[in-house]
Amino acid sequence: MRFTLEAGEARDVRRLCSELAARYETPENPEFLAIAPVAAHELPRRLRLWLNDFRLNEPASAYGVLSGLPVDDEAIGDTPAHWKLQEMRRNVRVEEIALVLTGSLLGECIGWATQQDGHVVHDILPIKGLEHEQLGSGSEELLWWHIEDAFHECRGDYLGLMCLRNPDNVPTTFLSLRDVPLPAEVVGKLFEPHYTIRPDESHLKKNKPDPAQIVGDLAVSYEHIDQMNTRPEKIPVLFGDPKAPYIRIDPYFMDPVEDPEAAAALKCLIDAVDERIYDLPLEPGEILFVDNFQGVHGRKPFKARYDGKDRWFKRINIARDLRRSRAMRERASDRVIH
Repeated sequence: MRFTLEAGEARDVRRLCSELAARYETPENPEFLAIAPVAAHELPRRLRLWLNDFRLNEPASAYGVLSGLPVDDEAIGDTPAHWKLQEMRRNVRVEEIALVLTGSLLGECIGWATQQDGHVVHDILPIKGLEHEQLGSGSEELLWWHIEDAFHECRGDYLGLMCLRNPDNVPTTFLSLRDVPLPAEVVGKLFEPHYTIRPDESHLKKNKPDPAQIVGDLAVSYEHIDQMNTRPEKIPVLFGDPKAPYIRIDPYFMDPVEDPEAAAALKCLIDAVDERIYDLPLEPGEILFVDNFQGVHGRKPFKARYDGKDRWFKRINIARDLRRSRAMRERASDRVIH
């Protein structure tokens, strides 16, 4: 499912985002996040209709790619060496605002206290020393396909990935659950709570750049993550309508299954995805929106350059209903889940 902006529409989007960038130093600004769903209705009508259809009708493709947003490779500057170098974001403020605005047509952009210092907009780029980690900042290992933040009950309904730079055409991998034929008995077993998913690497203390900052409410958040890591609850992998189920899975961080039939059902699903998952490379200026209840995604391995021209993406998580996480946010208007 693809949508390409016409030249005039692209200029209108750029103009709107530039005006907002002049008013807000960062899309992390709570005032901007509060008005983003309203400002998003100044985006081109054709784009709004496309995203509304994606949200409302849940297409079987489980993804949509928005194309036509221009990205000036020189103007955005070098790919940062680490996501913590927030001063590097000044050059891509307009692009970040475009990502948040379009995402706001699907729901509310959220962040995690335990991931990238609680930022709502994340940097996905290779970090030296993390080449073999199961992280967006890894590079030389296959990033296993998964549902984003599958371990958490308040995970986003959608994921937005914006490509700023991809010189080696490194592909995102993707597959919709609708493209996975499963026998009825396998589906039935996967609807039963036999499975555990532990928090992925990005939420663990070891990936916090400055452990000394883990105090107060943040320390409580990491304690919660530790509990989920050591005592994960058993959950079903499929849920919703058995005729068109949703999925919650992250094979790399799942434990062995005790029930033999449940274990066989999970293997059947994993094998089917492995056989069918395909490459979905993105070019600069393209935004991939993933239905995080229906589509799994990953990334092929690549050799990082560390020369300022490496693959650089921006990521947002989008929740259709903020109230689902209200007990984990300090105020109703807050976007960061603790």
